[in-house]
Amino acid sequence: MLNKRRVVVTGIGGITALGRDWDSIQTAFKQGRNAVKKMEGWTERFPDLEAQLGAPIENYAPPAHWTRKQLRSMGRVSHLAVDAAEQALTDSGLLGDERIKDGSMGVACGSSSGSTKDIRDLGELLMTGASRNFSANTYIRMMPHTTAANIGIFFGLTGRIIPTSSACSSGSQAIGYAYESIKYGMIDMMLAGGAEEFCPSEVYVFDSLYAASRRNNEPELTPRPYDKGRDGLVIGEGAGIFVIEELQHALARGAKIYAEIIGYGANSDGSHVTQPQKATMQKCMELALKDAALPSEKIGYVSGHGTATDKGDIAETLATEAVFGYVPMSSQKSYLGHTLGACGALEAWFSIEMMNSGWFAPTINLNDPDPQCGNVDYIRDSGREIKTDYVMSNNFAFGGINTSLIFKRWAG
Repeated sequence: MLNKRRVVVTGIGGITALGRDWDSIQTAFKQGRNAVKKMEGWTERFPDLEAQLGAPIENYAPPAHWTRKQLRSMGRVSHLAVDAAEQALTDSGLLGDERIKDGSMGVACGSSSGSTKDIRDLGELLMTGASRNFSANTYIRMMPHTTAANIGIFFGLTGRIIPTSSACSSGSQAIGYAYESIKYGMIDMMLAGGAEEFCPSEVYVFDSLYAASRRNNEPELTPRPYDKGRDGLVIGEGAGIFVIEELQHALARGAKIYAEIIGYGANSDGSHVTQPQKATMQKCMELALKDAALPSEKIGYVSGHGTATDKGDIAETLATEAVFGYVPMSSQKSYLGHTLGACGALEAWFSIEMMNSGWFAPTINLNDPDPQCGNVDYIRDSGREIKTDYVMSNNFAFGGINTSLIFKRWAG
C-alpha cells in the first residue's frame, strides 16, 4: 500500500488584468469592478466577429532583468507563466535556491495552446512558402507544452515535467497532478498552474459557437454567470503558478503555508466535446470528496467554473446542488473573463485567499438567477463573510474534462 504524504501550498504567483497581488485583486472584487473592455479597432479588423469584448492585461512586459537568451524561446504565454513562477518561487523563499535544481522540484503547467503569433508565422510559411518570420524558436514558442518546458529551463529544474494543455482545466489539472506526484512520494516540490495569452482567435472560437458575449457597448455588465440574461463568456488573459510541497519538507525549511491540498477529482464526460454533463461533473466532485475523506457538508464554499454559457452554467450548478445542496457559490470569471488555461490556478488562488480572509467575493452582474440552474446559495451583491476550513474549486473544459480541487485552511 502506498504511503500517502500531506501536501501544502507554500508559494503563489499570479498575473491578471486586475493586478498581480491579492490586495489589488480583492479591492476590485469588493468594488464589483471587472476588467472587461470593448476591443479597440476590432470592428474594422474583424468585421465578421460579432463579439468585440476581452479582458487583456494592459501594458504587460516581461521583467527587465530577463536576458535576450532567456527570452528567445518564449512567446507571450510563456512570459506570463515564467513571470508567475518567478513570483511564486520568490514568495516561497526558493528563488535562487540550488536545492530546486537537484531533481527535487518539477513542473506541471499548461495553456490552451502555445503563442498564437508563432502559430500564425508557421501558417504563413505553409500557405505562402515564405519563412521571413519563422525561426529556430518558432516551434518552441508555439508548442502545447511551451509553458511547462520554459519554466523548467528558465529555473534549471530537473524533476518531472507534466504538460497539461487541456483548455479550461489546464491550471487545475496541473495542480491536481502535482498534488498526486507529491502525495504518492514521487517528488518533494512542484511548480504547478497555467497561463493564457489573449488572442482574437479564441474569441472567434466561442463566437462561432454562439457562446461569446455580444454586449459590446456594456462591457461592465458582462459576463453574467448563472444569470437568466447571460449571453456568453468573455475571453481574458493571465497566469497562476503555485509552489506545492510535501508538508514535512516545507516545515523543515520554515516555509510559509497558505493551505493544504487534501482532495482532487478528475474524470471525463465521455459523450460530447462541447456539451457538459451534469452526471459526470457531479461524480468528479464526489471523487474529490472521496480523495479528501471528507463529507460534503464540510465544504463551506464552492468556486464555480461559471463561464456564463447556457448549458455549462446549468449542468454545473445542478451537479453542485446534487452534491452539496444549498452551498455558497460564486464565479470570478465575472471579473476577469475566462482566462482559459490560467483559470484553474487563478481561481484556486482566490479560493485559498478568500478562505483565509473569511470574505468571499460575489458573482457580479448576477441580478436574476436562471431558474433552470441549480438551487445553490449564489453569493451576490457585496460578498459574504463565511468562516470555513474547506473550499472546493471546480473547472470543466472542452473535451468533457472535469476537475475538482479541495483546499483546507492551514491551522499550523
